[in-house]
Amino acid sequence: MINAVFLFEHATAILGLANPFESTDQGIATWFHDRLSPAFVSVLHAVTEFGSSEWIAIVLLALVLFFAWKRSWPSLVTLIIAVPGGMLLNEWIKILVHRHRPFVEGPFVDWSGYSFASGHTIGATLLYGQLLLFVLPSLKARHLRIVCIFGAISLVVLVGLSRIALGAHFLTDVLAAIIFGIIWLMLCTVLGKSMHRRIVALATSAQPAENVQLR
Repeated sequence: MINAVFLFEHATAILGLANPFESTDQGIATWFHDRLSPAFVSVLHAVTEFGSSEWIAIVLLALVLFFAWKRSWPSLVTLIIAVPGGMLLNEWIKILVHRHRPFVEGPFVDWSGYSFASGHTIGATLLYGQLLLFVLPSLKARHLRIVCIFGAISLVVLVGLSRIALGAHFLTDVLAAIIFGIIWLMLCTVLGKSMHRRIVALATSAQPAENVQLR
């Protein structure tokens, strides 16, 4: 048991230190940090809120109520697994890697916790990505699809850039969050389609049995 704990701590220490892009990460973070001003920080805080847990919780609550009202249970389950599930998984990754943030002290520093991967960025990737997956099939016009895709990508990129500019995350934290988010959404989409097909199959097989009983 003691050896297992030691190996786990040793592995997480290696993950936390092994950053081949450390100099680039720190250089970008420092460049933004040196140019922060109260006005710029106010704008960045407004942008970063689109990936905050509070905002995501509000949107999720509205979507949960909508899907429950529509009795769209596969969509509801997919949403819960994709967004809150992916965000919880990211918290576990943070604990596993325990990379420290670019800046832990300073006039504009007001956060705690670990850096890799960016929670705001993965939250935005999961929320707006899943919303996009829900909306795209119902959009027939090509220009509307392009607008929605561009809007979702823009929100994710802006949230990620705001986290870097505020000094809360390194560039690699943000890029990893986007990649993790996309992979998780892909997995949830596959599982969601499988669940939907199973529900349809069960409903179809139950229909003939009901017809027999009626006769």
